[in-house]
Amino acid sequence: MSDAVKNVKLHLIVLGMIVAAELIGIIAFKVGPGKLVLLPMFYAMFMGIFMGPKFTKIFNEKEMTQASTLVGLTLLLLMARYGTLVGPKFNEILKAGPALILQEFGNIATAIVGVPLAIYLGLKRESIGAAHSIAREPNVALIGDIYGLDSAEGRGVMGVYICGTVFGTIFFGLMASFMAAYHIFHPYALAMASGVGSASMMTASIGSLSAAYPELAENIQAFGVASNTLSGIDGVYMSLILALPISNKLYTYLYKLKYKTSEGNV
Repeated sequence: MSDAVKNVKLHLIVLGMIVAAELIGIIAFKVGPGKLVLLPMFYAMFMGIFMGPKFTKIFNEKEMTQASTLVGLTLLLLMARYGTLVGPKFNEILKAGPALILQEFGNIATAIVGVPLAIYLGLKRESIGAAHSIAREPNVALIGDIYGLDSAEGRGVMGVYICGTVFGTIFFGLMASFMAAYHIFHPYALAMASGVGSASMMTASIGSLSAAYPELAENIQAFGVASNTLSGIDGVYMSLILALPISNKLYTYLYKLKYKTSEGNV
């Protein structure tokens, strides 16, 4: 991380990107029944992509690697800021009670829906890594520890991790806006659903929800942060104890159903 800290060019360009993104501000426009809310985070992310070695080459591969080492540090600052929102709303969050814990069973739904779809699309053991969870940092570490990131499962989890990093914030922001527009769920339920263990996805989602319910913005942010924190704590255990074994069992059954043979006999 020391090289990244000393890279003055990197910090100056990132600072310029942040200033430009903040000057653009929040842009909201109608998309069907919902409202798509574009936050400064989106602009900064895409500016960063186009400054990479595949496009304008303002940053080279080494500088991109250095920048990636600082992501965790910057997210710590973001979560510290969000932490100041939880304290004042602590009593209201407690009222949600078991809902904040039980929502982690959504990991199982990810496996039940994702693994069959992945196998249908032609993936093999990659489907276990890709679909046992939403594949954020703790899940990448879990798969890396059990199977190794150079394994089929490792390729699967890294593929979803990269796609989630690029498209996840946009998807979450738009989905939250649609859900808010249809008024099917309570805003607090949507806020809790935003906290899946990814700070960037959660930020995009509660940004859209806060724009849809400005009078509840502080509570929405508090519920989203509390949910995201709990997902980071117990989500990996839910994956290890339930979602990953279910994914393996489901994969074995569906592989035999599709290919008319067990995997070891191929």
